[in-house]
Amino acid sequence: MPDSEVILRADEITKIYLVGAGVKAVDHLSMEVGRGEFKLVTGPSGCGKSTLLGLLGGLDRPTYGEIYLRDQSYSELSENGLARLRRTEVGFVFQFFNLLNDLTARENVELPMRLVGVQMAEAGDRCADLLSSVGLAERMNHYPHEMSGGEQQRVAIARALANDPAVVLADEPTGNLDSKNSADVMDLFRRLNEERDQTFVVVSHDEAAHDYASEIVHMQDGAICRVEV
Repeated sequence: MPDSEVILRADEITKIYLVGAGVKAVDHLSMEVGRGEFKLVTGPSGCGKSTLLGLLGGLDRPTYGEIYLRDQSYSELSENGLARLRRTEVGFVFQFFNLLNDLTARENVELPMRLVGVQMAEAGDRCADLLSSVGLAERMNHYPHEMSGGEQQRVAIARALANDPAVVLADEPTGNLDSKNSADVMDLFRRLNEERDQTFVVVSHDEAAHDYASEIVHMQDGAICRVEV
């Protein structure tokens, strides 16, 4: 972990889904994410990786335990407060891009800024900088259906960075891409991590992703079984 403050912390979190006798998707898990870290979470299907990412991002709440972002306890936040935290402090990147098809790349990236009250001129300037940083300056007025999968994922990454989040959480971001585009996305994450000091937590099955991380967290049965630095 970089020699810096802890941005995100999970303390003994457990998530139980009440199906039948109950399914414990995350089991008394604790972890810390430092500013500027590139943490990879890996493990077999069904081990709780995506559930963990959803909990860290405030998309779901743990059954037990506590999560802190910049020392803000999630349990102290109302649903509206948690939603605002997601919009301003957490960037999300998903496997299937989740772009709005009737909006251009520029409009997709500007939308999160407009939702938190950023003025149009500032949002436009920031959007141009972000799309340039992901190599899409010439594609900002194109719609998702006019772009390749790799380009769509780069738009999604720019969107995740729109509000200068404390951390970007990426769930299988290369899972819907071929090997070349997968490598391009991971190279982009590493460049953003190095040049912008952007903090990343990435869930991935891709063995090649191991080469990019500053720390690799291996999960099994809802818990951390091994950590590589």
